[in-house]
Amino acid sequence: MGRAGCRLPALAALFYGVLAALVLLGVRDVLFLYEENRCSMTYMYEYPEYLKIKLPKKTARRYPAYELYLYGEGNYAKENKNLLLTGIPVLFLPGNAGSYKQVRSLGSIALRKAEDVDFKYHFNFFSVNFNEELVALYGGSLQRQTKFVHECIKVILKLYRDREFAPTSVAIVGHSMGGLVARALLTLKNFKPELINLLITQATPHVAPVMPLDKYLTDFYTAVNNHWILKAQDLRNLTTLSVAGGFRDYQVRSGLAFLPRLSQHDSALSVVSSAVPRAWASTDHLSIVWCKELILATIRAFFDLIDENTRQITEDPKKRMSVLNHHFVRHPAKIFEENPEAFTELTGAFMWITVKASKWTYSVNNDSDGKYFTFPLASHRKSYSHVYCENRMLDTNSWIYGCMNSNSLMCLEATDLSWRAELLPTTKVVILKLQDYPSLSHIVIQVPPTVGNKYTLDCEFFQEDSRTVQLPVTHLFSFGFSSNKILLNSTGLLYNVQLQHFTQIYQAFKISIESHCQSLKERKPSVYRLHIPWSHEDSITVAKVPSFTEISAKLHIAQPQNDSRVPELNIYSSSDCQYEVILKTSLLQVLGQIIRFHAGALPVYIVSNILLTYGGQLSTLISTGQCSDFSLELVRTAKPYKVEPLISIVVFLQGFNWFREIWESLSLPEVDAAVLSSRDAWFPLVSLILFLFGTGIAYWSGVFFSTSLRLFSSLWLTLIRPTVLQKDKLMTPRRLCAVLSLALVSWTTCGAFAVFIIYLQYLFKVIKLHVNVRADQNMLNGNSDHSKETSQNSSIHTVKNQSSMDSISEATQSLSNSTTTAEAINSLKMHVTILNLFTWVVLLNSPSLIYWLKNLRYNVRLDPDPCRSTAIIIVCILEILMNSSTSEMKSSKLLKIAAKVPLPLSVAMLAFGRTHLYKVVCSSLQHVESGAPGSIYSIGGERIGKGRSFPARRKMETSR
Repeated sequence: MGRAGCRLPALAALFYGVLAALVLLGVRDVLFLYEENRCSMTYMYEYPEYLKIKLPKKTARRYPAYELYLYGEGNYAKENKNLLLTGIPVLFLPGNAGSYKQVRSLGSIALRKAEDVDFKYHFNFFSVNFNEELVALYGGSLQRQTKFVHECIKVILKLYRDREFAPTSVAIVGHSMGGLVARALLTLKNFKPELINLLITQATPHVAPVMPLDKYLTDFYTAVNNHWILKAQDLRNLTTLSVAGGFRDYQVRSGLAFLPRLSQHDSALSVVSSAVPRAWASTDHLSIVWCKELILATIRAFFDLIDENTRQITEDPKKRMSVLNHHFVRHPAKIFEENPEAFTELTGAFMWITVKASKWTYSVNNDSDGKYFTFPLASHRKSYSHVYCENRMLDTNSWIYGCMNSNSLMCLEATDLSWRAELLPTTKVVILKLQDYPSLSHIVIQVPPTVGNKYTLDCEFFQEDSRTVQLPVTHLFSFGFSSNKILLNSTGLLYNVQLQHFTQIYQAFKISIESHCQSLKERKPSVYRLHIPWSHEDSITVAKVPSFTEISAKLHIAQPQNDSRVPELNIYSSSDCQYEVILKTSLLQVLGQIIRFHAGALPVYIVSNILLTYGGQLSTLISTGQCSDFSLELVRTAKPYKVEPLISIVVFLQGFNWFREIWESLSLPEVDAAVLSSRDAWFPLVSLILFLFGTGIAYWSGVFFSTSLRLFSSLWLTLIRPTVLQKDKLMTPRRLCAVLSLALVSWTTCGAFAVFIIYLQYLFKVIKLHVNVRADQNMLNGNSDHSKETSQNSSIHTVKNQSSMDSISEATQSLSNSTTTAEAINSLKMHVTILNLFTWVVLLNSPSLIYWLKNLRYNVRLDPDPCRSTAIIIVCILEILMNSSTSEMKSSKLLKIAAKVPLPLSVAMLAFGRTHLYKVVCSSLQHVESGAPGSIYSIGGERIGKGRSFPARRKMETSR
């Protein structure tokens, strides 16, 4: 039994170590294992200047920390110093801790573009200085920022008053939380929706906050999203584009950046930067504001949105959506035209060549004569379903046409099929389904005269079934040990590999593609595109041929319920090459997906485990009179089957109307698991996995916490002599003044500041208690050795009866001391658990403290303060708890009740705290408050135990 008892903690430590290691592997996948940065830096050609716009006195007095600037460079900045503006206003809103200077990439490239058109059109870029506030962590200032932006829009439009082409609206570009503030403008009572006609957001978490740390933040999100859902009809004239950063952005996952799907609101578009044409790159949270490829796409869209008559952004919502789709979804490698001509005349002294083959390749090399290659469709319609053509000349000219019912070899008038093309990194391609074009008799490929250019054109007719291959994905629990493989003996130019059963966010795969070619001649590079049909989150990889390429396949958005489309791996191949595709589950990336989607909920599971452990310690105290160690009690008590089944039953029952009606009649909030399921961010076993992860983190954080206390106490013992323990009362005038002072601090400054002060005081007292316990243990060990030595001497010299009596007296005192020390150790174990619990409470409250410190020069009082009322409660509770001991807890009438409270609180915390982290603080307070004893014994450098003293220590102190 002894050996088995020793093995159990070791096995538990190993098990929880494995769990903590899995968490670290998932964190590593999110933070480090992503594609390299393929964005180019945006540079300024002249020195950037930021002209401060004078605000009305009332606005400046109401918002002293905020400012409005106009961006400029060189001569353009000098010309605008008098604010005689004639351009199109664009307002940039920075995000969490963002700078107003982040507008320079947009402003600089827009200025270069305006120079290219001789300033026929140009944009004036304004930027708001939000004082780099941490609005992603503290939601109390979001409403204030929204109102200030409204005032800025009024000021900006006044600058254009009496101009010839005066604007009536402002375009807004919002980065991160700035995009959410822009959406919140529409919730203001006095805001006119026509003041905004275009909104572009960059890496903005639209769906929910990344870390819901206070009620103001979650309430703000609820108000904004509910307004956009309920007032969708009123938003039809506002065009909204949301650009997410992809997997490089570990701060805001792309699923949060997708605008809500509304059937009534068809003027909203959400894309991932990896799918944006001519960018094809994932960006991190900051580089999205300076990524040259993305900024170029944005500025090109801005200039294409200009109405030539008003010289402002067009008021036509359909044109705005067409422009955004052109630049951000599917680029046909042509300059945007609002209404392209239906038919085009094929003129020029070009040679007409008929091609009857089903597969055709033509290499252009300094051709001085133009050519038209015609492909009669009549002979191909029976055998083939599609035609695919690609052109590696990446210009913006038309190159493929369709002839209408022509019987001759020549076609003088044709429809321009180049608008059906799509731009890829190395080529532009077009795929036509012959059945969709019954009136076409020929397809014509135009090869204009070229000098110094060398490129290749390819066309082929094919049957869709012959180019579509189904590849079932491996099961999640295969853990990468099994794989599925297909072999493509390529004789064509395009293959579509359908990834069957790839629908959920927790799935993650590693796809290996190895290409082999029959000859060693130089070939075009292959393009591999992972196409997700239900959202614009494609990713593109370019690889040399032959080569070995690895692609990560994982989702930002799960497949919608009523969508049966299948993700595809599109292989734009080289002919006469063989492609081997191997797919297997990537355990590391699965862990990364769990962390990416649910890392924000881990504090809830950690605190829940600590609560269960604290309840177990109280139960052990009742049954045995001793307080168990945190780590051992965690192993015994923190079990997922105690909390998870009840939550699962409630979620299941909420699917029935009768239960939902009862639930709502009790005014209970919706269970967070149901909320996450509605966002397609929940999957089977995730809560169990997160609970185990939370247990592993709680275990090792407890070990780290205890080890740190030992190190501090050792340092203390080497520097300072431990004090004598003294009897003390529950509430002294000094303590009462301290409580009242901290309550005053909480009410007049910042609640989190008061919590931090009382936490440091508690930490100091626990360290002091640890020092005294160690000193007493060392002293008792010394007295034990001395007693043994005295006993031996007394047995030899029996005549010395006085020495024998002294030995008995010292043994009695040693027994009394050891009992009192044992009680002190029990108290220490309890206080370490409570302190560990409140460490997480302080961490969850720290964002408002950081925000308050950062804005202290503007206002001493944090308003609104999410911690004000809870801080006063925490101060009172900790002042009591830091002076309590287990000897009095055992005699408390509330102990049995307190021991039963952790389980329902843990269930409530997991049910309602995963998307509302601030509720964790309330749940922790409720339990610890119920566990406080009626009579108090002080700790630290004060009295421990009931009516007992330390005579040996007093004797030692007297001798000194």
